[in-house]
Amino acid sequence: MRVAVIGGGPGGLYFAALAKQLSPHWEVTVWERGAPDDTFGFGVVFSDETLDGIAQADPGIYAAMSAEFARWSDIDVTHRNRTLTSGGHGFAALGRKRLLRILQERCAALAVDVRYRTQSPPAAELAASYDLVVACDGVRSATRAAYADVFGPDLDERSGRYMWLGTDKVFEAFTFLVEERDFGTLQVHAYPYDSTRSTFIVEMDEAAWRRAGFAEFADRDHPPGTSDLDSIGRCEELLAAHLDGHRLLPNNSKWLRFTTVRNRTWRHENVVLLGDAAHTAHFSIGSGTKLAMEDALALAACLHEHPDVPGALAAYEAERRPVVESTQRAAQASLEWFENIGRYTAQEPAQFAFNLLTRSRRVTYDNLRVRDEEFTAAVNSSAPVPPMFRPFPLGGLLLRNRVVVPPTALGTAREGVPGDFDLVHLSTQALGGSGLVLAGMTAVSAGGRATPGCPGLYTDGQEAAWRRITDFVHGQSDTCLGIQLTHAGRRAAAGDAPPIAASAVAWDERSPVPREATAADMDLVVRDFVRAARRADRAGFDVLELQYGHGHLLSGFLSPLTNLRTDRYGGDLAGRLRFPLEVLRAVREVWPAGKALLVRISAADWAEGGLGEADAVAIARALADAGADGIDVSTGEVVAHERPRYGRSYQTPYADLIRNATGVPTIAVGAISTYDDVNSIILAGRADLCGVGRAQLHDPLWTLHAAAAQGYRGPAAPWAPGWQAGSGRPPAARTDRVPPRLELLRQPAAPVHQRWLPRPLAAAPAN
Repeated sequence: MRVAVIGGGPGGLYFAALAKQLSPHWEVTVWERGAPDDTFGFGVVFSDETLDGIAQADPGIYAAMSAEFARWSDIDVTHRNRTLTSGGHGFAALGRKRLLRILQERCAALAVDVRYRTQSPPAAELAASYDLVVACDGVRSATRAAYADVFGPDLDERSGRYMWLGTDKVFEAFTFLVEERDFGTLQVHAYPYDSTRSTFIVEMDEAAWRRAGFAEFADRDHPPGTSDLDSIGRCEELLAAHLDGHRLLPNNSKWLRFTTVRNRTWRHENVVLLGDAAHTAHFSIGSGTKLAMEDALALAACLHEHPDVPGALAAYEAERRPVVESTQRAAQASLEWFENIGRYTAQEPAQFAFNLLTRSRRVTYDNLRVRDEEFTAAVNSSAPVPPMFRPFPLGGLLLRNRVVVPPTALGTAREGVPGDFDLVHLSTQALGGSGLVLAGMTAVSAGGRATPGCPGLYTDGQEAAWRRITDFVHGQSDTCLGIQLTHAGRRAAAGDAPPIAASAVAWDERSPVPREATAADMDLVVRDFVRAARRADRAGFDVLELQYGHGHLLSGFLSPLTNLRTDRYGGDLAGRLRFPLEVLRAVREVWPAGKALLVRISAADWAEGGLGEADAVAIARALADAGADGIDVSTGEVVAHERPRYGRSYQTPYADLIRNATGVPTIAVGAISTYDDVNSIILAGRADLCGVGRAQLHDPLWTLHAAAAQGYRGPAAPWAPGWQAGSGRPPAARTDRVPPRLELLRQPAAPVHQRWLPRPLAAAPAN
């Protein structure tokens, strides 16, 4: 087998070494256009998981790396002249140049043909004469560009600016420095990597960067290999208080914009992408070299395990893609957090530090409590109970905790009348401990039902049926009970006449084309919402939610993708908001002040040309000004061609955006399923309430079970008297087993706090 590797960075060299180690008879050739001692960057950080893989795959490489690691476990967050430290994390770092030397030496020992100072032939030429071509040619991969029609690259260049530097100050921990200046917020990511140096990355958003005067320096000519020394000098001045007289060290250091690289596929015939050529993840989670070396390990293993190249490459991508995409989701969350750091700098230092540490959603409240209980207790000191069990005022109500059961489409109503199943569902959810339970997708008119099984609130019989349910629930529990009112618009159930909508735009090719709503139609819709709101009050509901999302009628007015009107109810955002605000103001007039009024919106359409972040903030602010007590922040379902980026708590950033930009209380929804995530979201200040949907369908007592799991017994999670016997965790197999002592000498627990304190360098011997 003849293998060509394009690029002699850590990923390419590590793959070459592993491939040659597994198959010594293979011919492995690496092309590297730089010299052996050329390298850009400073230190690289590894996780324990990656290091375990390196140790198993090649103990020699691991031994050489570990002999020179800088190791520590603390993270320092400096904000508003206070430094808070969280321990128990575990880091190992190494100079990039030293890592390359270790890999180069291993390749030499294995007789890998590494051709330095040599530009590789084009990938197509190599593919014709080699059995396999591994492209490790970086973010600006020429190989990827040559086969762009196959790989399908998506290059997401961000607007923020950063500069990769070093310093001769040796930091003792992973350090985040956050400086608020007159030009904006300046942040630094710094960490040690040997006994004399640290990596030092300076970052800021575009507007702050320009106001700070860096654009003038960046516009000057900086040939390849040179650094922007004027900008570096300015950074030294701005950050002098943190450098303690030390210098910033350049290495081809210029202002950059980060590019997230994604590809539709990583392989084409016998050509495969590896590392940054295939994918990137933001440096704030320290993953570039780590991912490349993990790629190398997986590719070498798959080639060893499969009889042919196509099968091996397919297995490699199938194995690595889920891991990479998970990392990219975390990195994207981290990247966006730092891009919008100005939203959070007004937080108190303890909450700010917690928010920063949990920004990627990989580190959570529970996770931090295990790593460093003292730190988590300090952040939580204002109310030493799990954050999810803190009360929250909403409108004229006081919710006993922060958990919401979101509206659920049950589809069991007959002629819009809720029945026994609705009674059982809502009463069980109310007894399950949540602070607020919402009945869902209740139509304000017969023509506004999304399905024939949707309930309504437009007849006396429906009102009486709802009153029966609320009387029963309130007789058993003090849980607040709400109802969501909607007109489904173009998503309405098929009827004899076409549905009305903001514009005559069908949901998809199988759906009927709706009729554009006339002024008379809109007047009738306002009256229907007002009448339904009055019925909801008489029916005993504590909370009213208006559905302005998910492509229903009022959502259709808000989105530019579905509102094509040319009258006063279309056009710019002010025009598109006009009718939804008319409905809200009319409902606000009849809904009691002592109760709460919510509006659910789709804060993003997940489609080109749809609502953006600025639109979501403006909509939320306008709704609050018109009388909404809170915003239930969902996304999508506005157009059939949407492309959401699903993932754990993937919609929370929109609740975070609206809450911190407007001060309006928000409910976060979407793939929130653990009490740990709820605690993290609440304590970090990303939302005020959390809607937990499918998890509570799986377990209607989810909130009570979350309290039991956390050892919480208090008024925020009351058990019904008849269920008290089940309020503790039931015994399970072997839970009562007491393990025997099997250690003669107990091992001391690892210290929570470990700093990098390198020994002083030994004095040189006298001649």
